[in-house]
Amino acid sequence: MKKNRVMIIVFLAPALICYLLVFLYPSIRTTIMSFFAVESVSDPISTWRFIGLDNYTKLFGTEIFKQSMINIANIWFVGGIGVMTVSLFFAVSLTNGMKQVKFIRSVIYLPNVVSAIAMGTMWISYVYNSSYGLLHNICKSIGLDKLSETLWTGPGHLFWSMLVAYCFGMVGYHMLIFMASIEQIPKDYHEAAQIEGANIVQRFFHITLPFLRGCFRTNIVMWTVFTVAFFVWGQLFSPVNLSYATVAPMNYMYEIVFGSSSSAATVRDSGAGAAIGVIMMIIVIIAFSLTNLIVKNDDVEL
Repeated sequence: MKKNRVMIIVFLAPALICYLLVFLYPSIRTTIMSFFAVESVSDPISTWRFIGLDNYTKLFGTEIFKQSMINIANIWFVGGIGVMTVSLFFAVSLTNGMKQVKFIRSVIYLPNVVSAIAMGTMWISYVYNSSYGLLHNICKSIGLDKLSETLWTGPGHLFWSMLVAYCFGMVGYHMLIFMASIEQIPKDYHEAAQIEGANIVQRFFHITLPFLRGCFRTNIVMWTVFTVAFFVWGQLFSPVNLSYATVAPMNYMYEIVFGSSSSAATVRDSGAGAAIGVIMMIIVIIAFSLTNLIVKNDDVEL
């Protein structure tokens, strides 16, 4: 028994050390930094100046940060509904006796494998281009000439164009999670319901959905994590300066910490950047707690 304890400690020690160094220590340091005035992340602690909650107050008084919070709220809610609906539709279809399931599943999941930079470039250059893009050609071929000339990456459409492109790449990931859960549902339930005369819609709402409550919890938490970490797509659709249409908290944090854009108006403020990180962490914790509270373990047992 004592020998087993030693082996357990030996095997767990590297993972524990990595967790402490890579996750726990940076998280604690970032939280502490958010209460101080810090210009650069490399500044020694002796130069930090305590200012309490001023970083948080300043952030929520800054228009671009408030807009970034509105943007991720729209991404989470509107994009989440779209992604979950389409993902669930594909998952149910592919687990309902459809032919060529492996091929179709691979095609739907493929955008999730492709680099976000490559995927974003494809949408900007070959889908949204108002001269030769896919949307331009489709609209022109069906006689919608005015719509074919629409500048989809212009100020009025930029956010929604970015959101559609981002959601397109996320469908396959959540579809696989739904498929894995649907395949675990005992076939006896569906067979018994079919014998009793239940149609496919009734079986979906009374059998499939109740079993997927735990799966929805997982997908909602993962979608929240992805939304909070939203960064690359905002940089791709507004590569020069921060745009109110595409900015997310991570983009703004990167801007004030590293001064990434060509704008000379941005002042480097690592303390405020740390505060953004803490706010995003709190959002994930709240989302995880609420989903666990709403969808309990006994909800998935029939």
